[in-house]
Amino acid sequence: MRTPSAGISGAARIGVAGDGISPRDYTRLCALILSESGIHLGAEKRTMLEIRIKRRLKALELISYAEYCEYLFGQRGMKEEIGHLIDVVSTNKTDFFREPKHFDCLVQTVLPQWLTVHNPAGHPCLVWSAGCSTGEEPYTLGIVLSEFAHSHPGFRFRILASDISTLVLEKAVRGVYSEETTKAIPIEIKRRYFLRSRSAGSPTRVRVVPELRSAVQFRRLNFMDADYEVAEPVDAIFCRNVIIYFDRPKGANPGQALPASRSGRLPVCGARRDAAQHETAARSSSPLPLQASRTWNLM
Repeated sequence: MRTPSAGISGAARIGVAGDGISPRDYTRLCALILSESGIHLGAEKRTMLEIRIKRRLKALELISYAEYCEYLFGQRGMKEEIGHLIDVVSTNKTDFFREPKHFDCLVQTVLPQWLTVHNPAGHPCLVWSAGCSTGEEPYTLGIVLSEFAHSHPGFRFRILASDISTLVLEKAVRGVYSEETTKAIPIEIKRRYFLRSRSAGSPTRVRVVPELRSAVQFRRLNFMDADYEVAEPVDAIFCRNVIIYFDRPKGANPGQALPASRSGRLPVCGARRDAAQHETAARSSSPLPLQASRTWNLM
């Protein structure tokens, strides 16, 4: 286990984790998190931040929040710890078919309009799940788009899914979930798009079918980076999971800062219409590899 405490002053080691984050350190942490991720934490989030950073205290074998901040804001910490901090701070609450009206809008309005403008045989419809978390949203998009394709011969699609947290992306790529998380999905849909584990030790786990997983490309993207590599036109963006956590000065119209659509008008599905005016979006890394390590049965 890496222990960075050797270079930390004795004064920083006096406190214990139970003492909480000092007002000065909380201000510094909030400013750093905002500048690195665009996530705004108000004064009411202090207890939440303490709980989440406590995981890092344990991992680094540190004894106080003051010690953690001294490490974090040092030269070594700024290189090695920022990603871990963003991972624990990012809120990853999501569900299959969350915000169903957004998917209804996609099927009833966006896709029919897209078909009137584009030749389905020419190129696939590209939909972006920005802030995909553990994958439920992009896989829901995959289900919705697959069902649409069944009734519209020739329609093809691709899904780009991005998040700032490497931890949630690793889970999203695997596409493995507890069966409890899929209880709201109609059984006939579940049978088409999920496999049940055949492993004796995990009978309540399900996995997204390979055909659906292969339709989703996962990338780590940070909307606070100065540049990003989503160069091709996007046909629709689902960005609720991103926009609700940006501070208000970050914006009003995600489409202004994100890639233009092929038609010149970019459908943006988000809960806050007045958010993300100045999002600068995101540098992408290489697509994450698909992995398989368990045996699965059709449901």
